[in-house]
Amino acid sequence: MSGRSVPWVGEGNVALLTDLYELTMAQAYWRDGMNEPAVFSLFVRTLPRTRNFLLACGVADALALLETFRFSQDALEYLEGTGRFAREFLDWLGELRFTGNVHAVPDGTPVFGNEPIMEIEAPLIEAQIVETILMNQVQVQTLLASKAARVVRAAGGRTVVDFGLRRAQGADAGLKGARAFWVAGVDATSNVLAGKVYGMPIAGTMAHSYVQSFDHELDAFRAFTRVYPDTILLVDTYDTLEGVRHVVQLARELGDEFRVRAIRLDSGDLAELAFRAREILDAAGLEQVEIFASGGLDEYRIADIVARGAPITGFGVGTSMAVASDAPAMDVAYKLTEYAGRGRLKLSPGKRLLPGRKQVFRIEQDGRAVRDVLARRDELLDGRPLLRPAMANGRVVDESFLDLGLARARAREEIAKLPDRVQAIEPADPPYPVEISEALRAYGAEVGASVG
Repeated sequence: MSGRSVPWVGEGNVALLTDLYELTMAQAYWRDGMNEPAVFSLFVRTLPRTRNFLLACGVADALALLETFRFSQDALEYLEGTGRFAREFLDWLGELRFTGNVHAVPDGTPVFGNEPIMEIEAPLIEAQIVETILMNQVQVQTLLASKAARVVRAAGGRTVVDFGLRRAQGADAGLKGARAFWVAGVDATSNVLAGKVYGMPIAGTMAHSYVQSFDHELDAFRAFTRVYPDTILLVDTYDTLEGVRHVVQLARELGDEFRVRAIRLDSGDLAELAFRAREILDAAGLEQVEIFASGGLDEYRIADIVARGAPITGFGVGTSMAVASDAPAMDVAYKLTEYAGRGRLKLSPGKRLLPGRKQVFRIEQDGRAVRDVLARRDELLDGRPLLRPAMANGRVVDESFLDLGLARARAREEIAKLPDRVQAIEPADPPYPVEISEALRAYGAEVGASVG
């Protein structure tokens, strides 16, 4: 084993970013000639206790992975070296490409428990072997977008900036998290790579270390504003209110050349400090200097600050959003619902699964969602169908699934259609209703009577 750093995941090795049983099952299917059409459904069984809805995200990346999915020669040589796979199977695997169809909800769509986010229709081995990577990508972005939507809601129209990269669970989550936050309505990110990859606004100020590297705080402010005149100055390295007074002194020194946009509070009672800082700034005629806050913020602290009427115009949110600290994982599942033209189900306690291809109909009244109905794919019910054809024969057929700007706009519009109690950060009472159609129930009973 090499002691050098592990390479990045890319097209050449992503097929190996899987659980071993996906490959051993694939070989067993291959041996027995089991590769007829199958349908797998990707969904979250139940919402975390602190979520009234989930914001589907990561579908675009999942589709891109399916389009380029392949086993490189290097990957096949590694698998051969494990001694677990026949050479003939590996040769077959080397030719494998995803040729199936996908129905999905686009990124930025609110979803609820047991509602499919994606349904994969493909020969059994193709659909099985992509399970892990699809779950990984949709899980992390849906998890983080759902958290960010709560933060944006709590901020009540004030600016929210993603500060989470350094605490994210690895590089991929750091990059994909910034994308998910943007979909959910966050205004900018400190993540420079995300800015380049996704075209998102990037934002940042200074760290305490910059101030500490000078003998005097005011000298640090003078030096930084010479390079970045319209910056945000971090004022709490030593004494917060004294730091605000240093900003006032800097304004007097610079006169008409003073262009500092805001101060940043990063510790302490942020609301109380904001009130006192505002008094100091206003008394000095610096009404145009805004107050930005960061430091251990989540939706609850932000909601409290807003409720207290603190004169804060923006928030930097890091750890709690980057790791979804109150609900860091979801009960995401990827389950076989049809094989060889027959519905398949599970009857395991707590993990029951309804068979067949599905559709979700969102029932709306006066432009607001009132309930969802989980139905069979071929049903024609009242309401708006949420799952749409995304891929056919292994290729994306609806480019709107890949459009990040559309995903962001969709999230804003679709969240606004939810009942107020569901949009709120407090638990919804009652929860948003999701019904099962009579036809789907009957089909489940029919299939259930034929198994076991």
